[in-house]
Amino acid sequence: MRVLLGSGGIGTEERRSKYRDLISDHFRDSENVVFIPLATHDHEGRTARLKESLGPTGAKFHGLNVDRGVEQILAADGVYMGGGNSFLLNRDLHRYGLIDALRDVVKQGIPYLGVSAGSNVACPTMMTTNDMPIVMPSSYEALGIVPFQINPHYYPGKITFFSEGESNDHFGESRRQRISEYHQHESIPVLGLWEGSYVEWDGARGRLIGRARAFFRDSEPMNFEDGALFDGNLALDNHSSA
Repeated sequence: MRVLLGSGGIGTEERRSKYRDLISDHFRDSENVVFIPLATHDHEGRTARLKESLGPTGAKFHGLNVDRGVEQILAADGVYMGGGNSFLLNRDLHRYGLIDALRDVVKQGIPYLGVSAGSNVACPTMMTTNDMPIVMPSSYEALGIVPFQINPHYYPGKITFFSEGESNDHFGESRRQRISEYHQHESIPVLGLWEGSYVEWDGARGRLIGRARAFFRDSEPMNFEDGALFDGNLALDNHSSA
């Protein structure tokens, strides 16, 4: 498997350059990449902006036509699942019958890239999203092409905000508290993926690009640093550092 999952957060030129380089390398052998913009309401606009942002590489990317989505996915040599709202994305993946086709082509080895919501739906379920449930999917089940959960846009600590020039505590829940609530009901480990970070997954082992924190049901979280290698249970390779 050739899976690349990103958190998002490409608001600086350095991060945008890194993102473009990763995409170019990930799809280096692909000429017909289907871009799936179902996490947003403006499919054509989202596709056009992606193609423009990638420059010459954008010519490889073709927006999904939901009327022939399964046929298009089966004919593609790459898949890019765009970000947006995970509830909307998962609802429409089920609604248009795309789940099985996507699982099949990714397991056959075509490269898959998911960013933000596209990372959420690569997991067994979409239950570690940060999004509001703006629509009701028929199932929380997702693609399951990685065996762990991802929480995109992860940050440590709690939120502060500026008001009248002063920094104030929000006093809301931390992301760790939210993930611990998930683990009150589910046992699958969760990788909290920092902004601007990515995971490469080959079907048996992952490699981190950037920063992340791994959360477990019955043990303390672990910090993962750039280059960390880990298995499907988020257990670090002995040669990696936490």
